[in-house]
Amino acid sequence: MPRGYAEGPAAEEAERRREELARGVAADDDGEDALAVYGSTADEPERHLIGWVPEVDPDALFEAGTAWGITVMRRRRG
Repeated sequence: MPRGYAEGPAAEEAERRREELARGVAADDDGEDALAVYGSTADEPERHLIGWVPEVDPDALFEAGTAWGITVMRRRRG
């Protein structure tokens, strides 16, 4: 059964990885793991990287109403 176009975070991560491989970035030298804060804001309504914990407090963003759809994920910071 054919599948549709890839969408969502998995497709975004795969695209990011393809771009890194095209630039010659090896899987082992991406940097260290950190907690990334993703969400939407009034300036950028599409889901995007807002910042890294502890520089960005996801609870404070939510309480202030400045971001929504907030998720925190462990990512390589590089």
